[in-house]
Amino acid sequence: MTHTILHIDASARTEDSVTRDLSARLVAQNPEAKVIIRDLAAAPLPQITEDWVNANFTPVDARTEVQKATLELSNNLVDELQAADTLIIGLPIYNFGVPAAMKAWIDLIARAGLTFRYTENGPKGLLEGKRAIVAVASGGTKTGSEIDFATPYIRHVLGFVGITDVAIVAADQMSVDAEASLARVEAEIEALADAA
Repeated sequence: MTHTILHIDASARTEDSVTRDLSARLVAQNPEAKVIIRDLAAAPLPQITEDWVNANFTPVDARTEVQKATLELSNNLVDELQAADTLIIGLPIYNFGVPAAMKAWIDLIARAGLTFRYTENGPKGLLEGKRAIVAVASGGTKTGSEIDFATPYIRHVLGFVGITDVAIVAADQMSVDAEASLARVEAEIEALADAA
């Protein structure tokens, strides 16, 4: 059975992007895999709107043609996510959090009944059994520090939809010591390759 990777890049930079380089290298470790590419800079996603929210909360069998069309992109993004065995995400830290492009993707895939459901014990993710590797880069923010709101958030969101096997590969504090950061991340990528 073919292994499927959903490769998401969230960096606004299409050239000289550390996260794009790292995510591409992680994908390349799986040359036999089928790869679905979702480049959030090349094809920006819209913000959700009142029309989108109303369509999303309308029962499937009661949706108008306009509402179905409104949800089509979101449905496609969910299909990509459901088809993937592994997510590889290139995620820069912008102003201590995730880029707006990544937040737009999250808003469009967090769908009750599709990627999670509410139970009497609270929400339950519906995308269990998948793995995520998140390649993070930052200028000054140290991952895991009190000013890093990006990696805890992406872990939480992925866990919310059922993806709890999440590895963070961090080229953090690039403005402080890029050489040391890249050397550290080289070792992390090598370890991931050995574990695959």
